[in-house]
Formats: sequence, C-alpha cells, structure tokens
Amino acid sequence: MAGNPFEGDGAQYPVLMSDGEQHSLRVAGSDIPADWGVAQEASSRADSLAPGERCRPVMRPASLISGS
Repeated sequence: MAGNPFEGDGAQYPVLMSDGEQHSLRVAGSDIPADWGVAQEASSRADSLAPGERCRPVMRPASLISGS
C-alpha cells in the first residue's frame, strides 16, 4: 500500500494562494484549482509552512475582511 503523499519525507509543496488571499499547500505536481496561483515555489513541508506559522494570517477570504 502506498503511503500518504502529504507525509513523505522527500515530498515538495508549493504554497498556493486563492483570489481571496487564502493559502494552501499542495503536493508538487498536483493540479492547481481554478482561481488559485503559486505564491511560493515548492520546497519541503516545513519550509512551506514556516511563513504561515510566523504570521498566522486571518483565515477569512479577503472579500470578507474588506467588507468588515
């Protein structure tokens, strides 16, 4: 049985950002959903998570933040 690609030691993860400024990790080579783009090129899981861990951005889409 194959392991989970999100837990592989050698896996690479680009950081994606939606049009609403939400962030997500994807395994490198995965399809990028519509309305999402690459915010940070693929690197290790720890390196991809580090910026978000430091700043803890708001989880709401930008459209909800600007409407507040």
